[in-house]
Amino acid sequence: MEDKVVLSAAEAFADIPHGASVAIAGFGNSHRFPSTLLKASRDPGAKNLTVYCNGLGSQGTSTAQLLVENEQISTLVASLSSRPGPPTLAEEQILAGTLDFEVVPHWILVERMRAGGAGTRVAQGKDVRHFDGRTYILERGITTYFAILRGYRADRYGNVQFRGGSRNSKNSFAEAARTAIIEVKEILEVGQLRPEEIHLPEVIVTRVVKTTTAVNVSSLPQRSSRPAGSHQECNGKPPLSRAEISRRAAAILDTSSVINLGAGPPNQVVNYLDGRDVVFHSENGMLNCGGFVDIDRVDPDFHDAGGNSIDVLPGVSFFDSVASFEIARGKDLDAVALGAYQVGSNGDHQGRPGGAMDLAVGGKSVIVSTDHVDSKGRPKLVQECSYPIAAAECTTQVITDLALRRHNDQGRFTLEEIAAGFPVEENLKLTTVDINTTENTDVMQEA
Repeated sequence: MEDKVVLSAAEAFADIPHGASVAIAGFGNSHRFPSTLLKASRDPGAKNLTVYCNGLGSQGTSTAQLLVENEQISTLVASLSSRPGPPTLAEEQILAGTLDFEVVPHWILVERMRAGGAGTRVAQGKDVRHFDGRTYILERGITTYFAILRGYRADRYGNVQFRGGSRNSKNSFAEAARTAIIEVKEILEVGQLRPEEIHLPEVIVTRVVKTTTAVNVSSLPQRSSRPAGSHQECNGKPPLSRAEISRRAAAILDTSSVINLGAGPPNQVVNYLDGRDVVFHSENGMLNCGGFVDIDRVDPDFHDAGGNSIDVLPGVSFFDSVASFEIARGKDLDAVALGAYQVGSNGDHQGRPGGAMDLAVGGKSVIVSTDHVDSKGRPKLVQECSYPIAAAECTTQVITDLALRRHNDQGRFTLEEIAAGFPVEENLKLTTVDINTTENTDVMQEA
């Protein structure tokens, strides 16, 4: 068998041409991007690249943003163009029209890669078909010239092992590429990896190089968000804080249920369960994960979908993005907690593309936890969503800093609980949607 180890990242990337298509695996702000290969890919100076990725990662770190900074990308196909925080060069280039951008939600991107790797040709456009009373959109499979990935260990034949929750989309990206190049922490002799430790077989891998870019996990950028104890003042009074919203959402969850927590405010729910028997699913490929960990216990392969470093519990399992979204789409999640930009009066959910649309469609119940208004003071619960919706008529409960509202069988929300200091009449005046009320409305802090 061929020895696929190359001596340097520069050698691994020596043949990348102008106009090539490249799949770049990595997750969140900075988790397990192929940093050594990304740095080397700038040196050949290949331009007009078409890049496929979940997201570009954080600016100023060794992520796919390096190629944006070097003006090497002409077309970006990704689930996210940016993350909360200061504007990035990618956003500036998209707005200037020098970088074409196609939004493809995470699960659909992974499935299109998987279809491309399997040699599947589906619709040329986005044809609508109907099966068993349900509507489906057909998507084209994706194939690329190159895929650059980061693994944990590999042998000289190119058999690769991933670790923890860092597998996510890497199998699908490698399978869809003509040339799959992977950097790893450790290169072993053939036979040193046990068969059950091999997550990506050598026949799919073209080249292996050792990682030379060290990443200090304690300095990895974290998702920017308001502190848990903060709140937005309303009518001169303090509503619930982020922590109190999360605590109320945690109390809704049923014991012995399987839950997914979306990025942002819903992530905090895991810290308020007080030992209850709830199993958490993380979009990046983990089941039975725990709460946030202190900086001295950070492990780069144990993180949630928001990039927060988390604990793992007995019985934890790790898997790739295909299996992760099969859990969601297969209705195996009892509840999904998400943030939102808007929620329609009929339960429509509008949030970030990413994996939210698949989670919202797959959850047996969908709990939205968010502020009552956005940063410009506009209510998030609206009569009709003005942004493209992520999932239709799926929201079952909305928990904000002012109230808890539950969607009923008549297609309306009912005000069930209010924040202390914000009586029903004031709550209704602060809401632009017609809401049902109950005879006895509870106080959220006392529930």
